[in-house]
Amino acid sequence: MPHDGGARTGVAQLRASGALGTGPPSPAPEAAASARVLTFAGAALAAVYVAGPAPGTEALRLVETAGCATPEHGLPERLVLTGDSPAAHAFRTGRPLWLNPAALSSFFEGGPAAPSAEVSLGALPLTAAGRRLGCLVVAGTTADGFGAEQQRFLARYADAVAGLLQAGDPAPVPPLLGPALRSLGVGSFLLMPDTGLIEADETLLQLVGIVPHTFDGKAATLLGHALPEDLPGLMAVLEPSAEALGGRELEFRVRCPGGETRWLSLRYRALASTGGRPDRVLGVVTATSVLPRSGDDVSRIQWLTAALDDATTVEDVSRVVVTALREPLGADRVALAELQDGRLTVTVLDPPEPAAWPEAWRTRGRSERPDPAVDALPTLRTALRDGHMGLWPAGAALEPGLAGVGPGGLAVLPLPAKGRPVGVCLIGWDQPHAFAPEERSLLTATAALIGQAVKRAQAHDAEQELATMLQRSLLPRRLPELSGGTAVARYLPARRGLQVGGDWYDVIALSEDRVALVIGDVQGHSAGAATIMGQMRTAVRAYAVEGHPPDVVVSHANRLLVGMETDLFATCCYAELDMEEGNVLFVRAGHLSPLVRHPDGSAEEVRVEGALPLGVSADAEFPMTAVALAPGTLLALVTDGLVEAADLPLDDGMQRTRTALAAADPADPGRVADALLGDAGRREDDVALLLLRYDGMKTRPIRAGWAVWRLPDAVMHARRFTARTLRRWHVEEVADAVLLVVSELVTNALVHTQGTVHVDLVLRGDRVRISVSDSSPRAPAKPVIVDWESTGGRGLMLVEAVSESFGSVPVASGKQVWSEIVVPHREPSGADPVLPADRGELP
Repeated sequence: MPHDGGARTGVAQLRASGALGTGPPSPAPEAAASARVLTFAGAALAAVYVAGPAPGTEALRLVETAGCATPEHGLPERLVLTGDSPAAHAFRTGRPLWLNPAALSSFFEGGPAAPSAEVSLGALPLTAAGRRLGCLVVAGTTADGFGAEQQRFLARYADAVAGLLQAGDPAPVPPLLGPALRSLGVGSFLLMPDTGLIEADETLLQLVGIVPHTFDGKAATLLGHALPEDLPGLMAVLEPSAEALGGRELEFRVRCPGGETRWLSLRYRALASTGGRPDRVLGVVTATSVLPRSGDDVSRIQWLTAALDDATTVEDVSRVVVTALREPLGADRVALAELQDGRLTVTVLDPPEPAAWPEAWRTRGRSERPDPAVDALPTLRTALRDGHMGLWPAGAALEPGLAGVGPGGLAVLPLPAKGRPVGVCLIGWDQPHAFAPEERSLLTATAALIGQAVKRAQAHDAEQELATMLQRSLLPRRLPELSGGTAVARYLPARRGLQVGGDWYDVIALSEDRVALVIGDVQGHSAGAATIMGQMRTAVRAYAVEGHPPDVVVSHANRLLVGMETDLFATCCYAELDMEEGNVLFVRAGHLSPLVRHPDGSAEEVRVEGALPLGVSADAEFPMTAVALAPGTLLALVTDGLVEAADLPLDDGMQRTRTALAAADPADPGRVADALLGDAGRREDDVALLLLRYDGMKTRPIRAGWAVWRLPDAVMHARRFTARTLRRWHVEEVADAVLLVVSELVTNALVHTQGTVHVDLVLRGDRVRISVSDSSPRAPAKPVIVDWESTGGRGLMLVEAVSESFGSVPVASGKQVWSEIVVPHREPSGADPVLPADRGELP
């Protein structure tokens, strides 16, 4: 039965007519009972129009009305079948017609005499045994029109009227509306909570098992026939709250005089007084075939509850819904959609083939899923607004966006959570489907479970999206390209809890031939751990770029973490690799040992001397371990999430990772990394993996160095060393530019700094790199303005002008100013002779 709250005007008319009066409590007259039932169905008036009995009669004549007719319901006595009236239209087409006030205004006859913004209308053809007998016209009292459940009840009412009309004499027409209601077994009542008195019609008393003339008009007498375990729910009817103004429903059992149990369905609505306090309760009661849930229904609900409890994401919930509903209900289609900002975000369509769904639900353009607007689907909008399940049988009039979902039957389940809908579930059948009361009860319980699961999953997905964004912002977006090697990395968040943890990695290009690899793990899986992780990664990078050796880098990071006064500690493995020679310096602070795969296919752990984790002691020492790598070697740095789990001891995990590394093909480091991850679905901890394939440098650089003595002619000696070196390297064509750079940089170092000065020359391919190191950490500054009469200040400008690139980098002992000069018409070759380098001897 309907329970929409749109019949407020009809309630007022019932009060005015006396149907809701406060007279002596007694079984209500048939007219008043009919009016109450119609009002509960959203109708203030019902009228029967019958076609003329003789062939050729082309009109419908009004034979009976029920309800509370007012002047604004001035329905005509006669309607021409060929005319433009809702009743004639429904009679000709054989399909019901539902009109809200806006649609009703387009019909110029057969409706209310003066259609208003508060009057809607329904016209239902009366058909029996293939014959069209007339039309049932109902006038509503809400601008929203009749709800889906109201429409279904009125359609049943029309069928009952048609059955009586077919069985009666052609003329005169017998009473139809009252007997039709009785045949539906719909009882009505009006309860006064303050007094405990109730007006109940004969149908209701018969359903409860009370002889009408023996009823004393007390609600307590009716409650005495209910089973004790159902009384708590019924007490909410006797003591209505403000929430009951929108309508409520429940099912209860009564003990019949013969001893058998009967299930009844009760729907009621509290009516507010002028002060806003509920002072009356209007309700209807129908018999239902609902029995206590079978064992199958109970087990299905139990399985669904357990499955939804394990579902963490909205996608997980969607898969559970399809499994729980489609096959067990014999449905042909199941759709689940979230409600977000007035649009439906579809999370699952089953079957997934676009051809199985109406156009509005098919994939459009590049979108993976369509997002139908709720406003474009009035049926869904009404269901979501009212929060009540809707069931449409075969042949129901639905908008095009829903008609193809369930031509044989459609169930629309709003998914409630914390008092508001979070989504909707559609279940459709191709063949005619009868909705049994047991199935209706099961779907109602299912919708509540799914709604709560979707709400939890939405919160989880939002949290994971935030965590993923945070994690991505703290880890490198991309790894640098390396000369002589290829680095790849993988990170997988933890499978449980907040998917942001303390695992981190980085690849730091220190120079063209030196690179630092670092991997670490901060204790815990929280935003605090992620924050410490980001600070440690930044600190290690900063110390490494300054040019410190590995042990100093890690020592500085350790003192920084100790100074943060946090309870968290971190492990770390730092490796600095000389890409030219293949030499690696390792420092291990409480972390797992690195793994290597040699060119011959064997794999082993690198024996690296360990130290305390970072953040434990400010005085901790971090020894270095030197290892040589041959070209073709794979170096793997891992965190414990890859090699250790609740069911996987650490030693077994390391052995399995070594085996996988040995079996991998080093030609594609990315595939090797994916193979090492293995079964990522089992992880409970986050996982970081850093992999480097060392290939060796194709072009071996040629080097030469000169220690500058602080003598009056020091610049001259530096120029002579440079000229001699360029002749030996056969690159005399760039001598002028290189000598200019050496002169300017060495002069600046001698004039503006104290301590040692060193010149380094490197020939790599078609470039000569000049580097001048000094003990001052201050970067050289170019003057903003140089007057034309100035005798200095132009040196760096000249260096920048003749250089292909120019810059300054900090080093452990100060800084290094460098410049690169391109050698014209020189083809890079790996066959350049490795000449002995000058070491600073005076000529």
